[in-house]
Amino acid sequence: MKFKEVQTLEKIASIIEASFVGDASFPVEGMNEIHVVEPGDIVFVDHPKYYDKALNSAATIVLINKEVECPEGKALLVSDDPFRDFNKLTKHFNPFIAATAAVAESAQIGENTVIQPNVFIGNNVKIGENCLIHPNVTIYDDAVIGDNVTIHAGTVLGSDAFYYKNRPTGFDKLVSGGNVVIEDNVDIGAACTIDRGVTASTTIMEGTKIDNQVQIGHDTIIGKKCLIASQCGIAGCTVLEDEVVLWGQVGVVSGIRIGKGAVLLAQAGVSKSIKGGVVYNGTPARESRQYLKEQVVVKQLVKNK
Repeated sequence: MKFKEVQTLEKIASIIEASFVGDASFPVEGMNEIHVVEPGDIVFVDHPKYYDKALNSAATIVLINKEVECPEGKALLVSDDPFRDFNKLTKHFNPFIAATAAVAESAQIGENTVIQPNVFIGNNVKIGENCLIHPNVTIYDDAVIGDNVTIHAGTVLGSDAFYYKNRPTGFDKLVSGGNVVIEDNVDIGAACTIDRGVTASTTIMEGTKIDNQVQIGHDTIIGKKCLIASQCGIAGCTVLEDEVVLWGQVGVVSGIRIGKGAVLLAQAGVSKSIKGGVVYNGTPARESRQYLKEQVVVKQLVKNK
């Protein structure tokens, strides 16, 4: 998430009431999660296990809960609770604005696009040309939809990320300040849910087709010309490269990559990154031929027992 104007380190520190290490005028251009940070971004870290990863990331401002040596060319924001203060910054720079109409006045809708009854379109949404949005679709703020997109009834674009910190008092939610981007020629079935990014974009790339009742988590990137069948669940921060096929009820864990052209057969469970151009089956997913051999062996063991 980039700020509308470049901020200073001192200004950011004053917003969250934190101390800082570095030049007071050090430029701060935005804030992002660690997997998408760029120079000029703030990243937060609140566990020693991830200190080095955050300090050595592309981010040039690190929001951290311990005084450490500041890497050259970077700055620190020292806070007793980086998770809380990251939320403060999201709310400050991207506050929630309640809707006042079913289709926001700030929404932009392209020529020949059809919006069926009972559709909700939030603030600053952009929808391209020749789209068809069926009844009861909900499109949250800041979503970007390309040309020739079809979205079927009951689908939700831009719901919050499922991202919580477990505290003694209960689960503390990380505020979602990102959006959803749907590129050209994408079809999305009925009753799908695509969560917004925490600070960046959950992206469905050109030509991908999604069946009914599919869940796609925050900050996930679905490549070009993918096919995703019904009842698949894809966790956050995952990358599907181009032309990946997921058949029904495939489950994919967070933070992994599925290579170009991989095919996951029905009910496969993907627990780690896998290479492209291969057909997979089973849980944990492995090459289909290996899976079938294992099934034959198991049947023989049972038969001979």
